[in-house]
Amino acid sequence: MKKTVLKYILNRYVLLLIAFAVWMYFFDDNSIRIHQELNKDIEKLEHSIHFYKKEIAKDKQIIENQKDPEKLKRFARENYQMKKKNEDIYIIEYDSLDD
Repeated sequence: MKKTVLKYILNRYVLLLIAFAVWMYFFDDNSIRIHQELNKDIEKLEHSIHFYKKEIAKDKQIIENQKDPEKLKRFARENYQMKKKNEDIYIIEYDSLDD
């Protein structure tokens, strides 16, 4: 029994197949390991695309709101601390409770 199993394992075609599999997994320029890394990178980039599309939609909404003069004034006052004459601005920052 041992000799027949050993005979098939030491067969030159089986050894060649094992050597080919090891070569393809570790050493080849198009190895399976490199493809796995590239697939992870693709997933990260797709996540980034989704994030930036949401950010673009937010920015488009802000631009649309700036066509109204009152909304433009409010945006400038909130984001750039612009003020009217004889007016004081107090900035209140809240600590995040995500601890």
